[in-house]
Amino acid sequence: MARFASFVVLAISLASSVAAVPAHIPLAGMPVAKRDALIETLRAVKPEAPPPPLAFNGTKLVNDAAHPWKPLRKGDQRGPCPGLNTLASHGYLPRNGIITPAQLLNAVQEGYNAETILARRFTYAAILADGNLVTNLLSIGQKSPLTGPDPDAPATIGGLVNHGPFEGDASMTRNDAFFGDNFSFNETLWEELVDTANKFGAGKYNYTVAGELRYRRIQDSIANNPTFEFRNNRYFAAYTETLLTANLFLDGRSTDGQLDLKDARSFFADMRMPDDFHRAPRPLAAEGTDYIVNLHPFSPGYNKDGVNSFTLDPESASWTNDPMGCKLYKWYVEQVVVPAYPEPKGVLKRNLNLNLQYYYDTFAGCEQLFPYGKPEKDDDDN
Repeated sequence: MARFASFVVLAISLASSVAAVPAHIPLAGMPVAKRDALIETLRAVKPEAPPPPLAFNGTKLVNDAAHPWKPLRKGDQRGPCPGLNTLASHGYLPRNGIITPAQLLNAVQEGYNAETILARRFTYAAILADGNLVTNLLSIGQKSPLTGPDPDAPATIGGLVNHGPFEGDASMTRNDAFFGDNFSFNETLWEELVDTANKFGAGKYNYTVAGELRYRRIQDSIANNPTFEFRNNRYFAAYTETLLTANLFLDGRSTDGQLDLKDARSFFADMRMPDDFHRAPRPLAAEGTDYIVNLHPFSPGYNKDGVNSFTLDPESASWTNDPMGCKLYKWYVEQVVVPAYPEPKGVLKRNLNLNLQYYYDTFAGCEQLFPYGKPEKDDDDN
């Protein structure tokens, strides 16, 4: 009886400690007992299958009457990705910044005409690392400092602002996490972008500026961030973000590939589409990769012993050793997902397997991994 009473007290203690947390709090890395107690307080949701590609995938007006820009409200979530911040401020995503993977995929396709496979890869990597797999919710960042603190919300709630395999170093306009705020627009880094555009793009942002800025930001982090990491997922994401700026922030009616810096700043600083903005003329992703990578070929690595100690990591996936992405997929599953979710059961295990499947589906031709066993016949009550 005493043992049972002790168990009840422990269960009540655990439940009370997690009952106030929001439904989008990430589960990755949480101690098993705390995680399982939290799951008991959540409303479980079965993840939706990824939405299909757009039926009409040409350009069209997207800063339209149905999607007006609105200022942030108290408690709205914004983070390190200017593209997602902008979609939320225009209502393509929920304006509070708490989203589902399906909402994210619909928004980047409708708002930017982002190519579906790359969008799905990043979306499911994000929910697996930074979302709540039981509620199927993900924060695109954290409460914006523009809206002031929310005294009713926990101080640490996670989301895409979490530093790790998704958010990473050498961002275009955000600080490295080592220096503190890694999600707010940084005016100094913006001036670095402007300077690069003036030197290499005649005051415009294009593929050449993207390649030069990417190399410059890497060198800045090597010289100033003792914990600089530039491997695997971050290695690919860092190049991709510079390209998405050139491909998706450029008005779809433009034919010269030159992004005006006033328009670029509207996305990065104001989270706002330029007036009369039209999305890309066809589904776009990382077109231009070969060009910008070859401007300054660079291999993955990290600062091993403080600043200016960049050390190559031949085991990391890279452009040269992983053209199909299979090495990246294996690393993400084995080194990111599995350590983050020990001993999953019930609905957590089911939703892990579903999201892992959606992630794997973006890696055509790679061997599929089943770290939690091959899924059995689906049971909605599981």
